[in-house]
Amino acid sequence: MKTPPCVLTIAGSDSGAGAGLQADSRTIHALGGYALTAVTAVTAQNTRGVVAWKPVAPALLAAQIAAVAGDFSIAAAKTGLLPGAAAVKAVAAALPAGIALVIDPVIGSTSGTRFLTAAGVRALKRHLLPRATLITPNWPEAALLTGLPVTTFSEAEEAARALLVTGCAAVLVKGGHAPGKMCKDCLVTADGRVRWFAHARVPTRNTHGTGCVLSAAIATGLARGRRVEVAVRDAVTFLQRNLRAGRRRTWGGGAGPAFAG
Repeated sequence: MKTPPCVLTIAGSDSGAGAGLQADSRTIHALGGYALTAVTAVTAQNTRGVVAWKPVAPALLAAQIAAVAGDFSIAAAKTGLLPGAAAVKAVAAALPAGIALVIDPVIGSTSGTRFLTAAGVRALKRHLLPRATLITPNWPEAALLTGLPVTTFSEAEEAARALLVTGCAAVLVKGGHAPGKMCKDCLVTADGRVRWFAHARVPTRNTHGTGCVLSAAIATGLARGRRVEVAVRDAVTFLQRNLRAGRRRTWGGGAGPAFAG
């Protein structure tokens, strides 16, 4: 049997398993990859929100990445929750050069917990975004990273173009925060191409971890040798299929997992 490509997820641990490392690992394995992990923070959370959290020491975070990089052939990596400037710098220093990198710029949780400080955002833009194969912000994250308003689809495209200035190869501004029945994700690449991925909004409360699932699926596609545009298309399809499949499930009292495996 062919050895599955190794995909490294650098993210927080979610005790409710709806997002973070748990969602990433399920997604990577479901799509034929082998998930390696580096824990950035431990969170106490469930479907209702984050109760408590604590970052992992930067030295230990870097040691996790170095340990797997020294023993596995990493085809792609993705980042999620990075708890501060020191964590960002530790990841940037420890990551092997030349691998596909997807950055999901998790600034805070949907329930309102802030993870990445202003200094952390500056470090992210300086040390990691220039190395990214793809950045996957939602509307609020794109607005925070660029300082531009992102409340319409045209503004989302403008923000995507602005983020290319950081040196990344491509930006996908996700449209889940858009009003109405349709969501449109805007992909802009460094060569100026723009592609929209439009899909009907799925009526479900099980939406926790959508960004994690999407970015992990894209990273796995890149690890399998797919072009960015194809990896994004396949990941969007994967997420939409699982949102539809899970819309009648009941998980806790709040937002259940977007992909439960």
